[in-house]
Amino acid sequence: MKSFRVTEFNGPLAEVDAPTPQPSGTQVLIKVKAAGVCHSDLHIWEGGYNLGHGRKPLSLKDRGVSLPLTMGHETVGEVIAIGPEAQGQGVSVGDVRLVYPWIGCGKCDVCLAGEENMCLKPRSLGVYCDGGYADHMTVPHPRYLIDLKGLDPVTAAPYACSGVTTYSAIKKVEDVFDTPIVIFGAGGLGLMALTLLKAMGGKGAIVVDIDPLKREAAEKAGALATVDGGAEDALAQLAAKAGGPIRAAIDLVGNAQTAQLGFDCLTKGGKLLIVGLFGGGAPWALPLIPIKAITIQGSYVGNLRETQELVDLVREKKIAPIPVSTRPLAKANEALVQLQQGKLVGRAVLTP
Repeated sequence: MKSFRVTEFNGPLAEVDAPTPQPSGTQVLIKVKAAGVCHSDLHIWEGGYNLGHGRKPLSLKDRGVSLPLTMGHETVGEVIAIGPEAQGQGVSVGDVRLVYPWIGCGKCDVCLAGEENMCLKPRSLGVYCDGGYADHMTVPHPRYLIDLKGLDPVTAAPYACSGVTTYSAIKKVEDVFDTPIVIFGAGGLGLMALTLLKAMGGKGAIVVDIDPLKREAAEKAGALATVDGGAEDALAQLAAKAGGPIRAAIDLVGNAQTAQLGFDCLTKGGKLLIVGLFGGGAPWALPLIPIKAITIQGSYVGNLRETQELVDLVREKKIAPIPVSTRPLAKANEALVQLQQGKLVGRAVLTP
């Protein structure tokens, strides 16, 4: 088994050859067919999050992430071996499945309610446990393997994170689908959000990004309009292009600048949904939160049920995939660097 592992924060990934694991208990062994390179991987690779306001950065060690670690939480693989307790649990050798990675302890009330992504003792694959930057991967239980039923493994891999993350966020603003919403960020998540919003019945979105190439990609993906977030009149542009009160904004970047512009563009009673983890401190003037009656809500990935709903929606509506570019597994380090430098449009997917 070959894998590319984080052995030191900010250091190059290490190529590791080790015996291919054999599944035990309820485990399932898959041969990886595709592994998305997600912006969240950068935070793991870099070792922490910028909290702003002079605060000490939140380190991955403080969150329970330990090294060495094989990243990769957007994974599709072919089932090649099944543990003895996984027999008869709905998967068979040869199945091609999307891996749901946001696994919890499986025992607490949150997990038993189907909200494992909210568990206080997470075991997320590719974050706390080894993930898909490898040619093989062990999945703890068959229930985390979603049948793709013919969907392309390469374009389906991002549904495990960018897909379900945006799907879950969009569901939180369904009550304002009759008006344009604002989406900050036109990377993999932003482009995914545009296609899902349309399929879910939304009127559409105005997309904000500082990169002209990404704004162009958003326009091709069906954005109602785009705005350069770095422009001095960005707020005025948003108001003009919305053509009326803005009732919801989804911030897929999550820095002080996007959070401020997202807050400022909202009408009274609006909702700002923060998804991105770019970092920094909250920029809002506190009196304006009650004066504008703004709701500020975080949204963290999505649960297993939502991931299944998403895959069903993609199949039912024949949703076009976001742009992806494939890389051999050996180019994992190069893909991370390109993502860090902002040179990727859409999603890079590793193909062992």
